[in-house]
Amino acid sequence: MAFIRHAVTALLILLAAPALAEGFLSAYEDLPLAPGLAEAVGSGVAFDSPGGRIVETYARGSVKSADVLRFYAATLPQLGWTRESDTVYRREAEVLRLDPTTQGRVLTIRFAISPE
Repeated sequence: MAFIRHAVTALLILLAAPALAEGFLSAYEDLPLAPGLAEAVGSGVAFDSPGGRIVETYARGSVKSADVLRFYAATLPQLGWTRESDTVYRREAEVLRLDPTTQGRVLTIRFAISPE
């Protein structure tokens, strides 16, 4: 039931403000891509463990880390995530970690979701 609620919320956000997100990550269906990011093809890994779902994927783009983190700080709470820091969010029994790194002008962000 929570999944459906989060999926509907995500859909409503995209319909109400289509310029805000670039779509969703394929490895995690209700985690939006910040503007300027594109998911790294073939980088996603997702599986269920006895303790919960584990997901890891990457996205890249010529954007500033601060802009991407601001996007997630504004967007993720609307999808049920509670912000613990600039790079850590919690929802139900899951933890989302954002790990941005920059090489030159290209930002790579690692999305890691794991059970608490």
